[in-house]
Parts: sequence; C-alpha cells; structure tokens
Amino acid sequence: MGLFTPALHRQRHQFVIDFVKRKKPKKVLDLGCCECVLLKQLKFHREIELLVGLDIDGVQVKKKMHGLAPISTDYLQPSYDQLRIELYQGSVTEKDARLRGFDLVTSIELIEHLTLADVELFSEVVFGYLTPEAVIVSTPNSDFNPFLPGLVGFRHSDHKFEWTRAEFKSWAMKVCLQYGYEVELTGVGQAPPGQQERVGFCSQIGVFHRLGGKERYNMFDEDAEDVFSYTLLYSIIYPSLHDNNILRRVLMCEVVYWAEKLKRRWIAEETGERDDTYDLCQAKGEGGECFRASERHVDTEETQTAACGAEMKTLVDQEKGDGELFWTHSQPDSEKWRRRVSVPLAVLWCCCPKVSVLSGSVSNLRLLLMDEPGVKLSQDGSAVLLNHQEQDLDDDEEEHRADFEDSGYAEARQCPPSAEPAEDWEANV
Repeated sequence: MGLFTPALHRQRHQFVIDFVKRKKPKKVLDLGCCECVLLKQLKFHREIELLVGLDIDGVQVKKKMHGLAPISTDYLQPSYDQLRIELYQGSVTEKDARLRGFDLVTSIELIEHLTLADVELFSEVVFGYLTPEAVIVSTPNSDFNPFLPGLVGFRHSDHKFEWTRAEFKSWAMKVCLQYGYEVELTGVGQAPPGQQERVGFCSQIGVFHRLGGKERYNMFDEDAEDVFSYTLLYSIIYPSLHDNNILRRVLMCEVVYWAEKLKRRWIAEETGERDDTYDLCQAKGEGGECFRASERHVDTEETQTAACGAEMKTLVDQEKGDGELFWTHSQPDSEKWRRRVSVPLAVLWCCCPKVSVLSGSVSNLRLLLMDEPGVKLSQDGSAVLLNHQEQDLDDDEEEHRADFEDSGYAEARQCPPSAEPAEDWEANV
C-alpha cells in the first residue's frame, strides 16, 4: 500500500479537475503534458473548448496522443459541446503566440526539472508573455522529504532542485510583483498526524490569478510578439451538433428509430395485438396524448395543426379496399403501390423529446429531413413514410447499412478507448 491514498499524482490531477469544475475555463493549457494523463481526464469536462498540451519530448507525446481521440460514443451520440485538442512539442522557456491568453495554464511537477536560469525564462514566458487568467504550479516540498521512506537526495534523478516552502513562496511572490498576479499557496499529500503545520504538504501548489482579469490581457495584447516556436504534433476536433452535417445525421437516426416505434404501436392497436412498443408513449410519460398531437401542438406551432390532424385521420382511419393504409396528397404511381404507414412530423416532434430539441420546430424538422436519403417523406413533406410489413424493408435496410458504413461511424465503433497503464506512486511523487 502506498504512502498516500489516493496516490499523490492522482491527488495533484484531482486538484486541477476540481479547479476546472469550479471555474469552468474554456481554454486550458497543460505544460509538460508528457503522457497526456491529465489531458485524458480533462477532455471529459466539456466546458473546455480548447485543450492543449506542450512537452519537450515529442517522442513520448506521440506514443500517447491517440488516447485523446474521440471514442465511438462521441460519434454516435455527439453533444452540442465543442472541443478541440492540440498537442505541441516545444520548450516552456520559448514563446509561441498560439498559446497566449488561455483561461488556465497548469504546470504539474515541471519546474523542478528546469535549471534555475530556465525557471526565470519560464516565469517570463508563462506569466509575462502567455498571460493566462489563472496558473496552477505544483512542485515537490523538500521540507516533507524526511517522511518519504528510503529517500536519499532528490525525489527524481532529473530534478535540478527541490524547494522548501519558504523558497517556493519567495519565487511565487516575486512572480506576482513582477507580472501582476496574486497567489494562494496550498498543496496535496497530508503530513503525518501532528506534523502538517511544521512541514506542510508533500506537493506544494501555487494557484495564481491575474490581476485585472481579461482587461489586463487586452492591454498588452497588441505589444506581444507573434512568434511560433512550437511544432504541432496532433490536432483533433470532436464531433459536435454545431456541425450541421452531424446534426442532420443524428436527427435522421432519431426520426427513423421513433417513427418505427410509433408505427409498431399503431399496428398493434389496429390488429388488437400488444408488443413491447405498445406502451412506448406511456413509458415516456406522454400516455395516449402523443397520438393526439394536433391538440397539443397548437400552442407551439399553429400552422402545423391542420396538417397534423389530417394526417392523423389518414394514419388511423383510412384503409383502402386494396389494402393500402394511406396515400400521399398526390396520386401514387400504380406500378409502385405499396402498403405504407404515415407518421406525421408533428407527432414525432411532440412525442420524442430529442427530436424536438434537435430540430426546434416542426417546420425546421421538415427542412432538415428534406434532403436526407435515409428518410422518406410524404409528397407535401408533412409525414415520414414507412413500409407497413417488415419484409418490405430488406432493400431499405441494405441501403441504410451501406450509408452507415460509408459515414465513418462504423470505423469509430471499432476504436475502443485505450486502457491506462497502472502507475507507481513513487514514480510520481
């Protein structure tokens, strides 16, 4: 069992995550991202719109960067959130204009790997040039080292120094005075009982906030150099419903799914049978009201009410002598006469919350579905047309399957998220 529970590196990452939950930054930069462990956790916090990692070791970043790629559910169930992830190779002692003005910059157990001369450059670049609104810096607390079993010297062979609490505070106050920040000193990794006040935390943390907020950043924005020192290694934009193509595809899938459900319920009612979809609307809290959509829809879009009522009469009442359940408003081609069920868009919009949220209104729903090859609309565009019998769907299903495979979603479903290797706390102290 380790000295700390949870492991110390997990506590440091959780500290950042808790900060993100409270402050909801939109642009976050992780300096020294290395194996991208923190970034992989932050990508699930969709208040973040731009997530960037920087590390001098490009080889190590390339080994782990694909773990930041969207997983199958991101493609199959996209949200309105927008997220772009970028990874760069470069030194924290060099400037790059692409990383200026972020809401949050994190530097977790990084500065102790720099020489003291490079720490000065780090301070100038991060606080003086990048000028983020907030900075979180963690570094080992050498006052705590006597409590680490078997430790001789520094905690890692690459550490150039390890500061006491007084030394860390001195550096932090100097940064604040020089670059216009204020700092709160804290940490993670509690000392043994009775020793906390004397030695402090195992990892000491400074949380810096820029004085003057965004106004101060805008004052210096025009004077900053436009330099580009870093190499872009990886860039990915997550699927979002703000992309109209993705919105249409998701909406089409929802419409087809719910239309089939409603069709089966109607067939069950007509034939006197009950199946697992019969109580669909009741399960959604709508009851039988979803089939009286014309009454409810009048409050939201009056222009659709008459069409909805007419189509409902077609759906429920009309059954022609030759077996046809309905026909569209224009005369059908007798050569292609098929038994079909008409599901009015107004019914779909009222019964299916996700359809109504995605489309906004029945008129928008019609416009979004008009050019979709996967959805057949009635001639006036007021209803979805479905084959009455399951055996009539073979050709359509084959066509939908081909469309799905061409869309890229099929490949996405076969890319499971990579598993994180177990880490030893001693390597992350």
